[in-house]
Amino acid sequence: QVQLVESGGGLVQAGGSLRLSCAASGRTWSSYHMGWFRQAPGKEREFVAGISWSGKSTYYADSVKGRFTISRDNAKNTAYLQMNSLKPEDTADYYCAAAGRYGSTSPEDFGSWGQGTQVTVSS
Repeated sequence: QVQLVESGGGLVQAGGSLRLSCAASGRTWSSYHMGWFRQAPGKEREFVAGISWSGKSTYYADSVKGRFTISRDNAKNTAYLQMNSLKPEDTADYYCAAAGRYGSTSPEDFGSWGQGTQVTVSS
């Protein structure tokens, strides 16, 4: 089991950048594959990016590919989402989540979730 806490959200103008962090507590942090999801008010949660337990493999939603980068530092028990070239449509609450298997884009495959951090992109 792992506990996750996101931070780094805020207000940014279109074209700007933000770096989200997901701090984890738990002895087996490096055993979990990680993902980032986002959800706008009144909309369903959507997959953003995923990363393997080792950090060597990643995958992305088409909507963020080339703009966002997921990474992790297992020595610091932290995962990251670097968001560049932000667009107003990126505005959402962003969540990190942990899963026991790699490659899924479904929220149902992620068993541990953070509380979310809000990202607002203005035009």
